[in-house]
Amino acid sequence: MKTITIEGQLRTETGKSATRQLRSQGLVPGVIYGGAQEVNFSAKALDLKPFIYTPDFQLVEVKVNGKSYTCILKDLQLDKVSDILSHIDLLELVEGKKVTASIPLKFTGAAAGVKDGGKLEIRLKSVKVKTLPKFLRENIEVDITNLELNENIRVQDIATDNFEILNSPRIPIASVTLTRQLKQEEAAAPAAAAPAAAPAPAAAAKK
Repeated sequence: MKTITIEGQLRTETGKSATRQLRSQGLVPGVIYGGAQEVNFSAKALDLKPFIYTPDFQLVEVKVNGKSYTCILKDLQLDKVSDILSHIDLLELVEGKKVTASIPLKFTGAAAGVKDGGKLEIRLKSVKVKTLPKFLRENIEVDITNLELNENIRVQDIATDNFEILNSPRIPIASVTLTRQLKQEEAAAPAAAAPAAAPAPAAAAKK
């Protein structure tokens, strides 16, 4: 799995004035927790961009004060006005200790229902899982080849080797729906298939 490496600096002051000063220098304050001890650090905003502004699930290795911490993103804060990253929370991965993370779904194959004229709708782009760090992956593949018209693939259909999915099992993650054209064709089909009405009997001849 892809890992971003960044250089961090240990933070000894954590007050508002200290964090404001860091941000004015192009630095982002952050915290690493979940391991033996909590680590307050700062890192360059530019260095964090490849890790923050991406839909991919990645690890980050933060080097602080001669030590390295392998982490996943747990939370971030953006400035309400400028939308600039203002704080980051990282969870340190500890061997043998389960973590909770959101893993993107990767859909593979061509749905049978789409070949029949339907429209594929992705209803869930990621799932929340609980697993050991060694089983974390960039994405979870979901094969949609056999997905027919008006059918769904649900959370419960995802292979769950080595991890527990925390989302409700009945939630749809992908479906194939009828397009407007197919709906019109289905509506027209019964009318076309209906037998023609029998002609009215001729009026009886007057005597």
